[in-house]
Amino acid sequence: HDPGPATSTPASGRSDGSTGSGGGTVPGQKVLRLADHPILQDPDAGLQNIVCVLPDWHSDQASAQAFFTAAERCLDQAWGTFLQGYRLPFNPPTLHFPTGSSFQTACGTIAVGVATAAYYCDNNLYVPYRGLQIEQYGDNPGVYLALFAHEYGHHVQEMAGLMDAVWQRIYQVGENTPAGLDLSRRKELQAQCFSGMFLGAVVDHGSVTRDMYAKAWRDQDTRGDNTSGSHDHGTNAHYAAWWRKGAQFNRAVQCNTFSATAADVS
Repeated sequence: HDPGPATSTPASGRSDGSTGSGGGTVPGQKVLRLADHPILQDPDAGLQNIVCVLPDWHSDQASAQAFFTAAERCLDQAWGTFLQGYRLPFNPPTLHFPTGSSFQTACGTIAVGVATAAYYCDNNLYVPYRGLQIEQYGDNPGVYLALFAHEYGHHVQEMAGLMDAVWQRIYQVGENTPAGLDLSRRKELQAQCFSGMFLGAVVDHGSVTRDMYAKAWRDQDTRGDNTSGSHDHGTNAHYAAWWRKGAQFNRAVQCNTFSATAADVS
């Protein structure tokens, strides 16, 4: 993301320059606000129930790449429509599928590991197959879809202006200060809520089955700061709670982590 270090999904957590395949660039102006951002005010604003068609999941790199490429089209459709409703800019992120133990981004060199299952930086979304921990999660496409939708949630923040706004604040207070870590957790937990919104909007429509949704729901307990040993994403309990709030209500106003009490974003 920009302008600071990128955000990654903590795991329990071929750079070919391929571009997103959703709609084209839509003009608009970012709104650099947090708790009072326009997309977080309307109690009735959520994602449309789109039909998301995905290829069957197979645990190999080529199949995973096809799965995430198709998933991105669904996310582009859902979130692009949502953002355009607020006259905000939208363009699909560029997808990358790194294959090594580390990969280069505009945010620096990123090591694939327990804290980096996927990664977002400045309109680029990285999904290293090794980071998915297939050996732990097996053939569970709902789990991987939720993970991917979290990173895409950072792209939504980027397009809306939330990302720029939060990094301005983080730089003011210091990235590793208590206040900076609090802001980081609010940013990450909002992406969790956005991920939940997407799965809640597409379940039972197209390829996203109730079983995929249920497994994604349960998996959220395995991710967060208790697993990664950090303090910048939120506890596993909060990581799960914000995702489930998004999934249950599909309302952006429910994802206003920037107005939440400190106790709800610890």
